[in-house]
Amino acid sequence: MNEQPLRICILGGGFGGLYTALRLSQFPWDNQQCPEIVLIDKSDRFLFTPLLYELITEEMQTWEIAPPFEEILADTGIRFHQGCVTGIDIEHQQVKLQDHHSLHYDKLVIAMGGITPLDMVTGAKDYAIPFRTLADAYGIKERLRLLERSHAEKIRVAVVGGGYSGVELACKLAARLGDKGRIRLVERGETLLKNASEFNRNTSHTALEKRRIWLDLETEVTEITSDSLSLSYKGQIDTIPVDLVLWTVGNQLSEWVKNLPFNHNPQGLLKVSPHLQVVDHSDIYALGDIIECQDETGKPIPATAQAAFQQSDYCAWNIWASLTHRPLLPFRYQALGEMMALGVEDASLSGLGLKLDGNLAYMARRLIYLYRLPTLKHQVNVGLNWVTQPLVKWLLDK
Repeated sequence: MNEQPLRICILGGGFGGLYTALRLSQFPWDNQQCPEIVLIDKSDRFLFTPLLYELITEEMQTWEIAPPFEEILADTGIRFHQGCVTGIDIEHQQVKLQDHHSLHYDKLVIAMGGITPLDMVTGAKDYAIPFRTLADAYGIKERLRLLERSHAEKIRVAVVGGGYSGVELACKLAARLGDKGRIRLVERGETLLKNASEFNRNTSHTALEKRRIWLDLETEVTEITSDSLSLSYKGQIDTIPVDLVLWTVGNQLSEWVKNLPFNHNPQGLLKVSPHLQVVDHSDIYALGDIIECQDETGKPIPATAQAAFQQSDYCAWNIWASLTHRPLLPFRYQALGEMMALGVEDASLSGLGLKLDGNLAYMARRLIYLYRLPTLKHQVNVGLNWVTQPLVKWLLDK
């Protein structure tokens, strides 16, 4: 009787999980060593989150940034299981799924990502929309469509959070709404983009000013209703009318991740070794924004898609190495720079000695992200669409 192959379960189909699975499938496994790779996600689609903003302005289509897992994983040997993870039985090496199902694992990768907390302010859960998922983008587009069809003279939108997501989202909204939009960006800190390079921060301020986006710095949201926003600035509270509130602040772990019997830091993040193994559990790996991680030099790693992308290579190598008796590699993060969309055909790029803005940065950003799409087939399909779309539009206008 043939022995069952080892099973590697990967929880979460974002950058960390999907790219770990794809890399594992590419290693040279002996027939007797080749494991079963199972990718588990509650959604049926992978989401390339850095391009989610382009859905708001309809610069890109859903299929380009959110291809189905079944399509991506075709011919890879990776098995996809759509389901919601509810916990892990460490003792019996079982992944618990909704509806009382479970899957056995020999090696486990936790790459679930976080969720946007909406319980920080009264009314946020009922009236604010986060910007993290495909459903969020659809919800925002539908609200905008209804507002655009209304007879309102102005459309008043507040974006809460002055980080990368808030700034990019505000610029895309301003580009879509044009003169009809009144965009307000609310940040509790003294400055926007506190972790960004000086070049990107300055370029972003110029873009916000050009698009007449109102900045509320050192300001906290105290309450949200169906048509108003209460803001506190230096002890004084003002309530202003608003049509739409978008929430880009915070990252929260799923309850079952918080309850895992692992070492957590004070914020609840999982502690991992430089090899990305959960402390005291060498067969369990974790990556992405649910972990507290330092690279081999002791430098803390940012919770970004770029970091998760790099971690996936190391995670896949270390799993393969542990099963083929090779040395494990400590994670070393390489800061490759940062890119930001600042409207339609406008962006900022800083890194590796380059500083670009405007249309040139926009094109460079698109090409870099095209290269980062998960498979060569999808890269080709999206690239061809980008090339032919202007031609088709030109022919239709003739």
